[in-house]
Amino acid sequence: MEDLLLKEPVQRVVKKLSEFDNSIKVTVLDSSARTASDAAQSLNTEVGSIVKSLLLRSKNSFLLCLVAGDKRCSLNKVKKILNEKDLSMASADQVKEITGFTIGGVSPIGHITRLNVYIDGSLERFANVFAAGGHPNVIFKIQFKKLIEITKGTIKEISE
Repeated sequence: MEDLLLKEPVQRVVKKLSEFDNSIKVTVLDSSARTASDAAQSLNTEVGSIVKSLLLRSKNSFLLCLVAGDKRCSLNKVKKILNEKDLSMASADQVKEITGFTIGGVSPIGHITRLNVYIDGSLERFANVFAAGGHPNVIFKIQFKKLIEITKGTIKEISE
């Protein structure tokens, strides 16, 4: 399991975390955190404290939405914010190409492409949240306010 930390996508997350605040470490889980409920079970925490990193695609750009594990990203709300008619979830290939991560391990940080980030306001319920660290079995715990800082994200009401 430990060799997961050597994987390049995980290394990108580790580097970004250590540059931001070297007290924040990634953790390798024995079980998968591919879904929010899997992650919550592995960590013995509320599903809502798990950050889902979702890549959305509009006509000419991509946007990363960070949504609480117990909520769903509302495409209609995001469309209104962006004033876009067409918005969809990015395909698995697009996720890999734009973020450098595979679905299930998409981290809010360490992407290979610079992305705008919207953070779902419902995550504010939690002092600490858990996010993927570049692999489905790797996570990190971060204070909600530090998540905003490290992602340079904007808080928006984007869930339902």
